Amino acid sequence: MSSTRMIMFKVNCSVQKPSISQDLKIAFSSVFKIELIDQPMTQRIEPLPMQINVQEFVKNNSVKLLNAFVDSVFEFIDQPLLPSQSNFAPIKELGDTTVVTVIEGEIPDGFPEGVYVRNGPNPLHGGLKSAKSIFGKSAPIWVEGEGMLHAMYFNQESDGNWTVVYNNRHVETDTYLWEKQRSKPGIIPVALGDPPAILIGVLLNFMRFGQPYKNTSNINFFEHGGKFYSIAENNRPQEIDISTLDNKFTWDVNGAWNRCFTSHPKKVPGTGELVISGQGATKPYYQLGVISADGKELKHKVDLKLDRCTFTHDLGVTERYMVFMDFPLTIDLYRLFKGGPSCTVWGPMFNPVQSSFGLNVSNLLGKQRGQDYNKEDYARIGVIPRYGDSDSIRWFDVEPNCTLHIVNCFEEDDEVVVWGCRARESVLKKPEGGSNKFERLAKRLASMDDQASLEKIMEDEKLFTRCYEWRLNMRTGEVKERYLTGYKHCMDFPAINEKFTGVKNKYGYAQVVDVIECTMSGLPKFGGIVKLCFDESDNKNNLIKVEHHKFDDKTYGTGISFVPKEQGLDEDDGWIITFIHNEDTNISQVHVIDAKKFSEEPVAKITLPCRVPYGFHGAFMAIKSKQYILDI
Repeated sequence: MSSTRMIMFKVNCSVQKPSISQDLKIAFSSVFKIELIDQPMTQRIEPLPMQINVQEFVKNNSVKLLNAFVDSVFEFIDQPLLPSQSNFAPIKELGDTTVVTVIEGEIPDGFPEGVYVRNGPNPLHGGLKSAKSIFGKSAPIWVEGEGMLHAMYFNQESDGNWTVVYNNRHVETDTYLWEKQRSKPGIIPVALGDPPAILIGVLLNFMRFGQPYKNTSNINFFEHGGKFYSIAENNRPQEIDISTLDNKFTWDVNGAWNRCFTSHPKKVPGTGELVISGQGATKPYYQLGVISADGKELKHKVDLKLDRCTFTHDLGVTERYMVFMDFPLTIDLYRLFKGGPSCTVWGPMFNPVQSSFGLNVSNLLGKQRGQDYNKEDYARIGVIPRYGDSDSIRWFDVEPNCTLHIVNCFEEDDEVVVWGCRARESVLKKPEGGSNKFERLAKRLASMDDQASLEKIMEDEKLFTRCYEWRLNMRTGEVKERYLTGYKHCMDFPAINEKFTGVKNKYGYAQVVDVIECTMSGLPKFGGIVKLCFDESDNKNNLIKVEHHKFDDKTYGTGISFVPKEQGLDEDDGWIITFIHNEDTNISQVHVIDAKKFSEEPVAKITLPCRVPYGFHGAFMAIKSKQYILDI
């Protein structure tokens, strides 16, 4: 006769409350130990222990259920592009290196062997997707496509001839691999949309991936300690095999850096150390770090103890100091839960008005995640010794502004000098006047028939970025600030000869915004490059001399980088290299421009085997590239 049995579960739980670290990665730390005791009602049997770590079981099955919920409730919709946005469309990977055979002009004498890499968004599944559900609509912005690296390998043979090879490859982050394996979208966009849709999207993404958004790794590319990295500031760098562009692993400095990582780390002049930063939506809001020259050790980390999360895209270094911009473009989770202000990208470079997202954008303005610019709030620049603590920061109050990119910083007598691309208001907020402001601006620009009239409009606008100078007196605390360039050129994405990072330089370079085309198309297009001559005057308005290299009509470029001439003597002995695309011919090229003959035609125009979409930052690494070129 079978006895009646009682199943007893003894559950010992050691649970650490999940916490949100500064890069918004969740810490799963619950481990359940279960003892199963099977005994008759009338007779005690020694317990048969069975310990099961159910963390993975619960996690895997929960994720499967959540994925099934997303697949059934959310509809992912293509975001069609306008004809003027055609070169923002993604391309497929080549799958192998390709020798470039069409070169107009010549690779110049003194050009170093090396690899030129440009990063940029290249969305999976044929393009960006908006999402629609019972919670409302949400959509990404164009910067959120998965990163793709475009690489040009320059190798000079013993007879003096050059072999130039092109390759491209997606950066295979964790979220990229997950969506690629699924062959369909599953990560909910949360850049803009109805507040309930944004909140639910953040929650579902976080519960499944430990982060609220994709790990795109699509902004920049850099070298440190002989290794190469792709980076976007919403996560840590991905180490890249420079020969194949394969993704190797996530770089966390041997476990010492557990938060997001700036898109613009800077090498310290003289020591070769790398200064980095990481921001987070919860305290500590902002930390700075110093990595050893070989990349193996985090030598210093400091919490700046800010009372707000400032959105900071760049940082500066000098021989003794680190420079940080605490400007009133902030991230606030409380605003998110209130259905907070816009996070979408605004301004002549990032106008969403004429973009077709399958959403009524005008109804979504002011309803996105908690990022906002408050021109009435304080703005300051912090200067901190490289190994200093938060008490050693010297703060300098400055006029409120939005500066995403620093050109350079250096020390001069008692002053720390900061040069950057500054706008009077943020390109990352809803402008006063809403979408109608951009519609009016587009009409005004389209009607301009002379440069003087165009400059008058630009003078009236607050969103145009120009080169700016802050002089911070470390002895007296005095601040002097001024524009270095006039209204003729709206510029951003600066570059310098990196040998002069952190020390006084004579020259800088920046991409020139085609204001009319950007406003018409709603996405950033750069119709030329400027050379900034900091030690020379234009003899009017107390501004510096600016030289202009203009691309052909309907031709736009991205990813400028300075290539120093081998054994060059002057700071500008070298070339600017950039990817360009002609929208009339649909041909993409790499141009090599003599920095000393800046306004003249490129010395080399290298035609690529495929279209290269517009992107972000580029970098040239002077290495012997023959070892990195695959058999072809």
